Amino acid sequence: MLKGKKILIGISGGIAAYKICFLVRYFIKSGAEVRIIMTPSAVNFVSPVTLSALSKNEVLINMFPESADLRKAEKVETKTWHVNLGLWADVFLIAPATANTLAKINFGISDNFLLASILAARCPVFLAPAMDDDMVKNPVTKRNLESLKRFGYNIIDPEFGELASGLTGEGRMAEPETILEIIKNFLLREKDLKNKKILITAGPTVEFLDRVRFITNGSTGKMGFEIARAARDRGADVTLISGPVNLNDIEGVKRINVKTSDEMFNAVRSRLKNKDLVIMSAAVEDFVPLKTGKGKIKKEDSEKFIFEFKKAVDILEYAGSKKKEFKLIGFALETENEIENARIKLKKKNLDMIVSNNPDTKGSGFGTDTNKVNFITNKNIEDLPLMSKYEVGNAIFDRYLKMK
Repeated sequence: MLKGKKILIGISGGIAAYKICFLVRYFIKSGAEVRIIMTPSAVNFVSPVTLSALSKNEVLINMFPESADLRKAEKVETKTWHVNLGLWADVFLIAPATANTLAKINFGISDNFLLASILAARCPVFLAPAMDDDMVKNPVTKRNLESLKRFGYNIIDPEFGELASGLTGEGRMAEPETILEIIKNFLLREKDLKNKKILITAGPTVEFLDRVRFITNGSTGKMGFEIARAARDRGADVTLISGPVNLNDIEGVKRINVKTSDEMFNAVRSRLKNKDLVIMSAAVEDFVPLKTGKGKIKKEDSEKFIFEFKKAVDILEYAGSKKKEFKLIGFALETENEIENARIKLKKKNLDMIVSNNPDTKGSGFGTDTNKVNFITNKNIEDLPLMSKYEVGNAIFDRYLKMK
């Protein structure tokens, strides 16, 4: 399945390094060509001799390969070896990626051969973090991971389980089978959205009661941002319209910031033209105050405050009425009668597909990194397992590419 694909694996010094022996074997059996770089500390956890035998290539540790025959065969200067490997590979996987290695990558430090190769790589880079529970939860590590995502690195999330310290918690490196599947899926669908123009909405909107107070909802924008990230990784031209969220820009994605439902409506309306796909994942506030105070309403003015509201503009319905050359996918967050209500919305809004979820389901809804969704079309209902929001985004695009 991976015949002709070139995979470069970087191993840093963590106990999970022993798992890479299995991963290399899986890649080789799938037909891929594998080369390996290790940090000097990684050799304390797994033997370069073993990895060399499994990969059928010499393992590189230092800037200057020891084998003169290898240098001659590649016809490259040793001083450019780190650059050429980054050009050679279709994908560069760092597993395990320790907290130290992640921090150094984030700040551009290249004090060993592996780090220099990462800095020079032009191919997609995947990082599989592995560390103890307290380390992965440390705000510094979280900041580094978020920053690396923003730079365009692909993070293979660590799993919950037994750790080398004897504790049980988050930080266990993803299993080799999981990493294989992620890399395989990436390579097989790489750039399959090239030349596609995709518009995505994300986050909440706010409606002001006065100059300083407003109503909104609990959307954090994570779902829409991860959809945008997945689209970018697959080669699409992505425009992201976002309500007020505490999320960083995504490298390579055009972001338009809005606040109110009217602002989001105008931003969408002016950008529908020449789109191939529109995904409306934003949680647009349903109610707009009939009157907004010009200043701050004083609490001393009355014992009771009554506000009247009207319905906000239905952006999804508007997009459905204008749908001609693009496909339209909407979201439905339902607390009861999820499938029935979503199917009604699918038909009423003239959608090609609707993604439904229930915030009462564990690991689903606002603020989580995962989601448990259903894909609903006029012909089919597909119940998906709990997965990361990035994986949900990729699943959406997998279905989109099959739409007629």
